[in-house]
Amino acid sequence: MSGVIPGRGDTLARAFAEVGVALFARAVPPELVEPREVREVRAHGQGLEGLLLAWIGECRYVHEIEGFVCHHIEMVVFDATPSGGAEPLRLHAALHGEELDRDRHGDPGPIPAASPSGAVVEQLESGFEVRVATDP
Repeated sequence: MSGVIPGRGDTLARAFAEVGVALFARAVPPELVEPREVREVRAHGQGLEGLLLAWIGECRYVHEIEGFVCHHIEMVVFDATPSGGAEPLRLHAALHGEELDRDRHGDPGPIPAASPSGAVVEQLESGFEVRVATDP
C-alpha cells in the first residue's frame, strides 16, 4: 500500500517516535499489541531526512525479520544536532511491543518501504512534523 505516513510531536524525537508507531500500525493497530517485550533499534543518517529514512528501514527490519509488532516507542538517545566533520545524526529507540501472534493480530503482511526521496522533516509553530512517502 503506497501513501504517506505522518508523525507529529512537540519535539523532533517525539515526531520520529510517532511516525514509527504509525508505520507499525500499517501492519497491526497498536491497541491490539501488548507491550510485553522491548526491541532496541539504532539508526544513523546524514541530515534529518537521511536519519528518518534509516529509522524507517530499521523499524521495517524489526517487523519483517523479527516478526515484532509495536505498541509504543521511547527514544533513548536522539542526537539530531549536526556536529563538525561528517558525523552522522543518530538515534537509539526502545520499541515496546510483542512478537506477532497471528491468532490475535491476524496476518498483517509487509510494512511498505519508504521512497528514497519521500522523507520530509518540518518545524512547525507547535513542534515538528515528519512524513515518509511509501512505495507501492
